[in-house]
Amino acid sequence: MSIRLENVTRLFGEQYAVNDISFEVKTGEIVGFLGPNGAGKTTTMKMITGFLAPTAGKIFINDQPVWENPGAVKKITGYLPENNPLYYDMYVTDYLEYVAGLQQMEKGSITQRVREMVVVCGLDREKHKKIGELSKGYRQRVGLAQALIHDPQILILDEPTTGLDPNQIIEIRNLIKEAGKEKTVILSTHILPEVEAMSDRILIINEGKIVADGSPESLRKASGEGLTVRVRVDADAPTQGIIEALKSIPNVTAVDFLNDNNTYIVTGGSADLKQIDLSLSDRQ
Repeated sequence: MSIRLENVTRLFGEQYAVNDISFEVKTGEIVGFLGPNGAGKTTTMKMITGFLAPTAGKIFINDQPVWENPGAVKKITGYLPENNPLYYDMYVTDYLEYVAGLQQMEKGSITQRVREMVVVCGLDREKHKKIGELSKGYRQRVGLAQALIHDPQILILDEPTTGLDPNQIIEIRNLIKEAGKEKTVILSTHILPEVEAMSDRILIINEGKIVADGSPESLRKASGEGLTVRVRVDADAPTQGIIEALKSIPNVTAVDFLNDNNTYIVTGGSADLKQIDLSLSDRQ
């Protein structure tokens, strides 16, 4: 299922939440929507899912206008809002059965589908608990399960890893990447490493406008010199060998020797800096 936005604008009063944006997401693509809070990510997602109408412009799902039949769009879309839509007094399996009913799934298939989602989302140990008794990480898993319960062709996830600890973030990332093998996925975040870890392509939005669009690698290269760090090595280390080793690291743009306690200035992208640290530790 492809998604296409053409000159889409959304006003709240006189304020532009989204200002004349256009982009396309191809079938089977995982696209990360990156931008600061208030940039327009959530508003755009609500318009794509048919929960909010654009002030101007058009949105298409597989070349069909969303607002000609928003109900049909919702049937093929799984949506996880930033504020997870959970009923804390319901048990996990009861809640998923309830959501499946709302999605008008056939009654005879609901029980089996709930079992499948419990396994896929790693909820087997928690399935007999009330949602209010779960940790935030497991609540996010329940939120993903409700978004996936009706086997949608499109998955829209708004800040899916917000507030999770590092282990939970890795688990949710893996779930999203697995789902992305079969579905068209748009996910939003304001954290660069998150979107790089999960996305085939990144859209950067700021003040309601798309300011960049490309693969993580292409955007890193287009960002210019990036970060600069100082690296110190042993006093007896061969100067020329160190410089050549640093320059050999992909996308490092400059290496300068300061003659200050054998300190080097190395300029490159953030991913390169991590590789520099590793390379030097291996050589010392």
